[in-house]
Amino acid sequence: MTIDTLQTTNRSLALRLAGGAAAWAALYALNEVVWDTIFVSWLGLDLTGRTVGAIHFFLYDTSKILLLLAGMIFAIGMLRTTLRPERVRTFLEGKPIGVALVLAALLGAVTPFCSCSSIPLFIGFVGAGIPLAVTLTFLIASPLVNEVAVVLLADTFGLGNTVAYVLSGLGAAILIGLVLSRFRLDQWVERFVFETPVALLHANGHKPTLRDRVDAAKEETADIFGRVWKWVILGVGIGAVIHGWVPTAFFATYAGPDNPFAVVIATLAGVPLYANAAGVIPIAEALWTKGMATGTVMSFMMATVALSLPEFILLKQILKPRLLAIFFGSVAFAIMLIGFGFNLFA
Repeated sequence: MTIDTLQTTNRSLALRLAGGAAAWAALYALNEVVWDTIFVSWLGLDLTGRTVGAIHFFLYDTSKILLLLAGMIFAIGMLRTTLRPERVRTFLEGKPIGVALVLAALLGAVTPFCSCSSIPLFIGFVGAGIPLAVTLTFLIASPLVNEVAVVLLADTFGLGNTVAYVLSGLGAAILIGLVLSRFRLDQWVERFVFETPVALLHANGHKPTLRDRVDAAKEETADIFGRVWKWVILGVGIGAVIHGWVPTAFFATYAGPDNPFAVVIATLAGVPLYANAAGVIPIAEALWTKGMATGTVMSFMMATVALSLPEFILLKQILKPRLLAIFFGSVAFAIMLIGFGFNLFA
């Protein structure tokens, strides 16, 4: 292939990539609008109804996560084709682990994803050779803290409680990452995450062309998407069934201020539910006004957004049972400690 032909091919590919990125961004931005229009404007349905709300939630969230899965895996795959994995590892090895963990937590804080939506980025980071403890820190921080939740929290619970929530959430993510960094975790990750077409692209000193990079990113996206899409539908489907089902009377009775185990009950009860930080705040406010202690409310919020059954189902395809149990157990324990701390000092 001549230089002119190669340049023409690269320009054509670059234009197609730009067009595809624009189309993906438009679909992602319009996703919620489309479903709202269909349900409310066209069908005249009430989204506050439990059944209608569950169906709307399922269609919107499934579309969102599948779009993220395809778009983020492809984008990170393209980025990884420009970087040799050993360079990424060398860069990180030259930095204190604390710096990497803080950066991962801050990146999580500025990415407004729910627990399931963070997983495509998590897969890409792991495949890029970023230490697993760092990527798990991101996975914890991303759903716990985001700019929308901070604004709503400040309006509902006050600035002091909001600052404490943010610092404790980021602190828990960093501390868990620091503890996990002491162990060899790669053995508890499914091998397909490391053996993707992009990971093999630089083998034997091969310098890939733009066509090679695009083909490898497409193949990797198709491979991971094919493994995970059905679990996305299953996980979000379970989340949709219980979406909006929040037994406030149960919490008022069994997780009230007089129960010393209220934080534990609120944390365990929040895990099966599925919502993002912004969506759970109105529920938390209702529980707070019923007299639930601040720490108990915070534990419920954190468990709902950072640990969910749909997230467990998705992560089970990536992490082996031992690491999955360590991840969920350590995050749940940290959330309980935060709740007890709030109740003790608030």
